[in-house]
Amino acid sequence: MPIVLLLYGANPSRTVKSVLKKQLRELWSYMEEAYDQEQLLPNEPDFKAIDLDEVAKTINTINDALKDKESDKKVKQKLNYARKNWPGNLKKYQKQEAILGKRNSYSKTDPDAIFMRMKDDYMQNGQLKPGDNLQASTNNQFITNYTLAQTTADTTSLKDHLQDHIDSYEQAPQSLTADAGYGSEENYTDLEEKEITTYVKYNYFHKEQRDKKHQENPFHPDNLFYNKETGTYYYPMDQAMKKLRSYESETTTGFKQQIHRYQTANCKGYPLRKAKGNRAIERNHNLIRLKEKARTLLLSEEGIAHRKRRCWDVEAVFGNIKQNIGFKRFMLRGMDKVTTEIGLIAMEHNLRKFSIA
Repeated sequence: MPIVLLLYGANPSRTVKSVLKKQLRELWSYMEEAYDQEQLLPNEPDFKAIDLDEVAKTINTINDALKDKESDKKVKQKLNYARKNWPGNLKKYQKQEAILGKRNSYSKTDPDAIFMRMKDDYMQNGQLKPGDNLQASTNNQFITNYTLAQTTADTTSLKDHLQDHIDSYEQAPQSLTADAGYGSEENYTDLEEKEITTYVKYNYFHKEQRDKKHQENPFHPDNLFYNKETGTYYYPMDQAMKKLRSYESETTTGFKQQIHRYQTANCKGYPLRKAKGNRAIERNHNLIRLKEKARTLLLSEEGIAHRKRRCWDVEAVFGNIKQNIGFKRFMLRGMDKVTTEIGLIAMEHNLRKFSIA
């Protein structure tokens, strides 16, 4: 069955650790200044290990070293403040970091929720509020699956949502249709491995079709001729761009990408030269291949039909939930309760749809 997806909207501790590192180094430097060069300094601690025990140990070391020394009053005030407050603060930050997990935000009123940019209010004020990222699959305007993701990005939520669908139905869907927010190398690769026909747009898909500047620009990397046998790109007027190096890049989800860098040998005196130095480009050949595959499917007659269907299939579902059922915000808190709440809403929507079908 085809699957259509839509995103529904809805680390401080790391910053604190970097500040503590800096301030501990400052206090240690004050202690070094208080000592004469002939005297033996205590062993310098490992400032990389910013945890409760190490911080307390370092503060006590600095305090013992300075107690019989003449030092600036402000330094002693800083040291007293550090001794009284830092261990307790670190304990609090460790608890917060455990709640945070891999997220970059969470709400104190609902630790399972994340802060999301909501629609502007009637005064055009931006709304940054705690919310839950709902992913929904539909088929003929029936909700077939739903999941909640603790991320504001729809791109990184597709794999888990799709796997939940497979676990529930014990089979993968034959095809999947989604908008450009889901088009990434990681998602395309996962769908290809699962042998799912993919009608998923990528960023700049529409711009490629409509923008004449993009199509007619001979200098755009997408328009350069590439010789696969020699691994060489060719600039206009047959200027060769040979591969300099390859390196691996890792996304926020841990997905590894292979990037290749190409550069011309000599652009000096080149009549169409625009930039200083030799022209260089970076290319991800696997992503280029996957985008070409997606483009072919999206521009086919069946692909156009799937793209049109996505609009009336999934948009109508959320329109019904918001306007007819009147559900525009979650009333409960916590991932388990919110999951139950959206499950009841999905059940109501499907029963209504079934009754008038």
